[in-house]
Amino acid sequence: MGITETGDESSGRKTRRRISPSIESLDADILCIIFSFLDLFDLVHCTVVCNSWHAVIKKLKLLQASCRKMHHLGSDFPSSSTSLDGPAEIDVEDFAMKHHKMALLRGRIEIERWEAHSNRVSQCRMKKGLLLTGVGDKVMRLWSLKSYKCMEEYSLPDAASLIDFDFDEKTSVESLIWISETTSIIVGLVGTRISIWRRNGQRSIFPSREGTFPKGLCMRYIDPEAVVGCEDGTARVFDMYSKTCSQIIRTQGGPITCLSLSENQVFLSGSSLGRVTVSDPLLDQPVATLKSTITAGGIQTICFNQGTNLAFTGTTGGYVSCWDLRKMGRLWEKRVSPNVVYSIQQLRNDTSVMVAGGIDGVLRVIDQNSGRVLSRFIMEDKVSTTLRRDNQVVIEKRRGKRVSQDMEMDKIERKVRPQISCIAMGMKKIVTAHNGKCISVWRFNLS
Repeated sequence: MGITETGDESSGRKTRRRISPSIESLDADILCIIFSFLDLFDLVHCTVVCNSWHAVIKKLKLLQASCRKMHHLGSDFPSSSTSLDGPAEIDVEDFAMKHHKMALLRGRIEIERWEAHSNRVSQCRMKKGLLLTGVGDKVMRLWSLKSYKCMEEYSLPDAASLIDFDFDEKTSVESLIWISETTSIIVGLVGTRISIWRRNGQRSIFPSREGTFPKGLCMRYIDPEAVVGCEDGTARVFDMYSKTCSQIIRTQGGPITCLSLSENQVFLSGSSLGRVTVSDPLLDQPVATLKSTITAGGIQTICFNQGTNLAFTGTTGGYVSCWDLRKMGRLWEKRVSPNVVYSIQQLRNDTSVMVAGGIDGVLRVIDQNSGRVLSRFIMEDKVSTTLRRDNQVVIEKRRGKRVSQDMEMDKIERKVRPQISCIAMGMKKIVTAHNGKCISVWRFNLS
């Protein structure tokens, strides 16, 4: 007599068949085999994924083994306070910054370039894998740095040109597309007006009574305020929610050419007369004005390190300076380039190195503590491969190469060192705009 299978049993078996294995079903031995293929940087990332992974990595001493391997290769990991034989308790953030620095100084350089606009663009902003490009063209474009797909396009008014744009540092770019509309804001300085774009491409302009001002030269935005630096030497603070100008600060330092905002709303401005002004929106007058006694020339770029309270400026004469905002004085000043330095950037929590670029087309890694140039690199002439992505974007792949300190830049062809008008920094990668149609992504790999 055959065995009759009930409907419940049959349904249960079908249900069991449909259940596919998950990562949680892997035992410690299999996880150990998988983790053994990872380098130290990726292994540290895995320790913070979940408690079970952290336990496996800690129990099997995989971090110690990877640390020992890197130590034998001449790396400065882990820090001297961590024993190679004892428990490996690694500060993940500190480790990530050290790994980032080592990649910039020693890593293999791979460059991917694509034509992002039909006209020249000079600015780029990057947040968590997405890149916004513009200034020069009649549109801004939001790109995925993984697929190089244009995800959004923001049109400008026909009669006005985009001067500058920014995102809120506290709002990831992803939220501009996938989270609520209240956080999906791009703020742009268009002509003499402030414009706001939302995720559906809808644009709004500040009321004419509140949103107009003398010629604006630069702008930065941290929610809920945007600050515009003007040709008449004023910094105008705008509230994004009430759409009003809440404050006008007269810096007395000449036309404001660049701005940097801090999380506590204090902001720094650089002027064409070479002055750095520290301002507080709660006060009508600047907190302090700093001026170099060594060099002349206007300030083209300024960035602020929140962790160390240090500000860094680049000038038209090729100088980079470091300013201590606790003592309101200069720490060091170095001429790193024979020409204009257009952009300086560092990772948010990095206190060791920063990257500078300018008219000579050379990317320079600079020590934040001394101003010493640690490495210089340019593109190689040869295009290794050309790829066409599904979205019809043509990706040109090149290698980057390091150049010695004593090499004369004038002897290197301009096509391998197009001027760098803007820099955006990510972990082990740098994005550069060149005041042309193309955008370049520099990736630094230690493997």
